[in-house]
Amino acid sequence: MFSHLSHLECGRCGTEHESERPQNLCTACGSPLLARYDLAAVRASVSPDDFARRSPDLWRYHELLPVRSPQAVTTLGEGMTPLAPMARYGERIGLPRLLMKDEGLIPTGSFKARGAAVGVSRAAELGVERLAMPTNGNAGAAWALYGARAGLATTIVMPVDAPEITRRECVASGADLHLVDGLISDAGRIVGEVVAAAEGRVFDASTLKEPYRIEGKKTMMLEIAEQLGWRTPDVILYPTGGGVGLIGIHKALRELRELGWISGPPPRLVAVQAEGCAPIVRAFEQGERESRYWEGAQTVAFGINVPKPLGDFLILDALAETSGTAVTVTDGELLAELREVAAAEGAFVCPEGAAAFAAARKLRRSGWIDQDEQVVVLNTGAGIKYPGTVPVDAPVLAADGHLV
Repeated sequence: MFSHLSHLECGRCGTEHESERPQNLCTACGSPLLARYDLAAVRASVSPDDFARRSPDLWRYHELLPVRSPQAVTTLGEGMTPLAPMARYGERIGLPRLLMKDEGLIPTGSFKARGAAVGVSRAAELGVERLAMPTNGNAGAAWALYGARAGLATTIVMPVDAPEITRRECVASGADLHLVDGLISDAGRIVGEVVAAAEGRVFDASTLKEPYRIEGKKTMMLEIAEQLGWRTPDVILYPTGGGVGLIGIHKALRELRELGWISGPPPRLVAVQAEGCAPIVRAFEQGERESRYWEGAQTVAFGINVPKPLGDFLILDALAETSGTAVTVTDGELLAELREVAAAEGAFVCPEGAAAFAAARKLRRSGWIDQDEQVVVLNTGAGIKYPGTVPVDAPVLAADGHLV
């Protein structure tokens, strides 16, 4: 069997929902739905050793993904990104065992391609013809391009300040693109109106308003475990806006443990936010079950500029259950770290990834991370998608000039 998907379950109230028609939020409480699998059947049909003989992409884990038929898979080769040692930079910040999971090398240039590949594949399999979603840039670009790959129409609404390359990706894909002079929350309101007026003809693919992008994102953790020989690191730092990746990592850890493929304590998960938009950090520090809307949200790390994540309670659960933490960094700190990582390791990371590196430095300095611990930082996208983060003031030579 290609997939052992069993049903959908509300992440808050536990109400079960069928998985064989398009679904958005829980009809009982309005919370995000999570895909559940027959893990006993997965355990009986596949073992960790089997994955090494499969294609080097996220679909190698298809038993733990929701797409029923291999013919329904929409792919551009996404997955199995490097888990690269960062020895020189790690020594500088006191973490010699530091690793980077580099999602900048994935199709569309960000980890959003994982969620798009699985979410679009399942939407098409269930008969969806048009998707609509708000985005801070990279998710919209990914869903537009994968939508084109699957033959689906897409409507994308993003803030006018989103990275320019992402709107160009949407236009190139033929998406119906609209810009809004506001935040992703404003874009979300507009998409909600479009979906409501369409009377079922447009499917809402907003973050956590459909259940399957999480499944694509969780493959980051499946890959990390496989790349470490079915072990887990001590700490994983993740730049957190909507938090789907962090929720997915936590979900994968639970599934791997239930399958018996990993053992021991889970990695401590760290939600990294920018000082200018930190609703999860504030909720975590105040011991709250949910976050509150962050007024005046602003950061150069645009992908984590989310003032009120829909899945905030799931993020906070993940931190609590793994003895993790939440931490902020300033824009100045993350921009400085971006350049230091590039100069030390030759890795031009995105500003969101740079925020996670800055947080690793901060947590090592405070003693929350020990020197001998194995730490994984998620770089969620390619730095070249954000050219404005590094100003260039190079001298211009005449055509017949010389360097002296």
